[in-house]
Amino acid sequence: MVYDKMKWHYQGDYPQNMPMENAGTHIGMFLAWCIINNLVGEDHLEDSVNELKQVKDRKITGRDFLIDMCDECFTDDDLNDEGNAFAEFYYAPDDSPYFDDYFKVFGLNAKTIYEAENTWENFDKLKPIIDKRYTDWKQQ
Repeated sequence: MVYDKMKWHYQGDYPQNMPMENAGTHIGMFLAWCIINNLVGEDHLEDSVNELKQVKDRKITGRDFLIDMCDECFTDDDLNDEGNAFAEFYYAPDDSPYFDDYFKVFGLNAKTIYEAENTWENFDKLKPIIDKRYTDWKQQ
């Protein structure tokens, strides 16, 4: 299952003044959260050991990992079973709670999703919201 692709964004109605890599910031932040919480798939545990450590050490961002290790495409292969179950609940639905949370945290609307900066400081703003959603989901 494909959750998201950068090209779905930058090949669509993408702002001309935005760098193409900004199409992956929102995906990368969720992916970084999954990496930090050990929800990554077996392939990455075998093939991306150094890069996973770099994300956890904050030397690269989730977006960097998405571009370099996932070919700009976030799929169910990137996550383990628990990660996929959470992503299907939180990230994948058409009325995705993740996107609602992302917009609220960064004060964005659907046309400016790409304006959030790809920084660890911004990740730290979003992380407690994802943590709470995950905890609530686990308790269901």
